[in-house]
Amino acid sequence: MQADSQQTEASIHEPVLLHEVLRMLLPDGRRAISDNPVSNRTDLWYLDGTLGGAGHTRAIMAASNGHVNVIGLDQDTTAIDRARITLTGKLEEGRKLVLECENFRNLDKVLEKHGIDGVDMILLDLGFSSDELENSGRGFSFQRDEPLLMTMGDPAKHLFTARDIVNRWNEEDIANVIFGYGEERFARRIARALVDYRAKKKIETTFELVEIVRMSVPAFYRRDTTSPRLHSARKINPATKTFQALRIAVNDELNALREGLTKGFANLHLGGRMAVISFHSLEDKIVKDFYKEKAINGAKIITKKPITAGDQEIAENPRSRSAKMRVIEKEGLRASD
Repeated sequence: MQADSQQTEASIHEPVLLHEVLRMLLPDGRRAISDNPVSNRTDLWYLDGTLGGAGHTRAIMAASNGHVNVIGLDQDTTAIDRARITLTGKLEEGRKLVLECENFRNLDKVLEKHGIDGVDMILLDLGFSSDELENSGRGFSFQRDEPLLMTMGDPAKHLFTARDIVNRWNEEDIANVIFGYGEERFARRIARALVDYRAKKKIETTFELVEIVRMSVPAFYRRDTTSPRLHSARKINPATKTFQALRIAVNDELNALREGLTKGFANLHLGGRMAVISFHSLEDKIVKDFYKEKAINGAKIITKKPITAGDQEIAENPRSRSAKMRVIEKEGLRASD
């Protein structure tokens, strides 16, 4: 069991769909289109809006032999500090490396700050890096007993934390968050249990939350059921969707995604591409609908169906199992766009 745990933990350091990202974003990996402006540009800009461990960015830099300018954004100052060390000096002379501790919903402000008029490649990997899950100390993982915050970046910059939601919000609002953002079928039972528990004691840690959820759902829904038949039908921790919902609410993730898509596409050069890797249906639907809207005005959806990981990648990196990548290209747009 220990070996399996170590393998899983190590695997989540790997960038998801790496080869597919390179093939879809870099000009050499695209189908030859003579009138594609990106194919003829010599001063390409790549923007990674979710830098994390910089795995995708390192690969982009290596595949382009350093002939690319790079913008890396992340809300975690630690990620930016690490990237500054690992990426500095990897670009050809004259190429630029811009690293900012910022949410990708504000990418337009970063571009304006540095006098950049647009980019040619954008990647948004909406998954969590292992460092965010394991080392943030802010309660993202239900496998560690940590303060119930779930804030990306500085908690002081957030309107509320997960602890505020479970201790202060009314039962109906809690249920709506858990159902709406987590698609949790037992949202009302969980919300009721949280309200009952907090009447006796404030909910402070992730382990408290996990136990409250576990005891509030039916036996077949619990991970620790003693029935082999039921256990085989239930593979994930019953608190998984509740944690997802609270994290999305605290960080306003879905609105941030909508803003990031809008601003990212607006700042793409003609011929430029944007790739988004999502990990749950709510994110994927937002990306899919956004691409369809842009396609009406002439943009080209490169991925008619989302790209998913193959069997080998899933075996080597279980995190990739739920990853879906959609890619769009900005071309032939009307002047109003």
